[in-house]
Amino acid sequence: MKLPTRSHTILNNTRVFFRYMSSSFPKPTKSRATELESNYNTILAKVHALNPNTKLVAVSKFKPSSDIMALYSIGVRHFGENYVQELVAKSEELPKDICWHFIGGLQSGKCKDLSNKVSNLWAVETVDSLKKCRQLNNARERKEGDVINVYLQVNTSGEEQKSGFLQMSDLEETIEYIQSDECKKLKLVGLMTIGSISESKSDHEENYDFKKLVEWKHKLDEKYNLDLELSMGMSSDFEQAIKQGSSSVRVGSSIFGARPPKVEN
Repeated sequence: MKLPTRSHTILNNTRVFFRYMSSSFPKPTKSRATELESNYNTILAKVHALNPNTKLVAVSKFKPSSDIMALYSIGVRHFGENYVQELVAKSEELPKDICWHFIGGLQSGKCKDLSNKVSNLWAVETVDSLKKCRQLNNARERKEGDVINVYLQVNTSGEEQKSGFLQMSDLEETIEYIQSDECKKLKLVGLMTIGSISESKSDHEENYDFKKLVEWKHKLDEKYNLDLELSMGMSSDFEQAIKQGSSSVRVGSSIFGARPPKVEN
């Protein structure tokens, strides 16, 4: 499969490219743009070699907006952010056709800001309770915003420090709410998990955390007549995740490089 190149983008997306070049959007240096394009295309080639239908989400947390524009200029539109405040700021600064994925821990108190202030919020991948679903939906409905795609996060590893549904019954209750007439601004797309470090580094033929998410998908698909997507796999384990059926992978450091530590306010 042919990968996106700058010349390819000019031919097929000339209007967008020249708007980017002539706009006030942050611009990367030429060397940084070349580095990022190369990194992205390397990961994309690996993704497509395993499954050309798997979506690659470029995780840009703690990276400057100019880095995002380097990939935007070659046609990349799906970007992931981990912190609501950072996502809000970048969404206000960058083009409105970017498809933002929120992939960080979602606090109840941040649902309103996330829903209200990011008009081009494409997906929230870390919904882990019915309460947060209600908060996202109600805020979006009051704002009369577009429908938000939702992934329900499952804590497949059972680690205490991780968020996510642990009980199938709680997950089913949340699905039934999203499918009800009461919920007008959320669309259930799939399930999401973050595998344990031990599983991502193991020499097992299968990652057991990913296997569990696949099993939950099959049960829910059958019960609710769904075909849920799976968002699993990051820089260290995305290839194994795709082999086990991931529809979407979230890759950050392998594209953008190591991230600086978060500065606490």
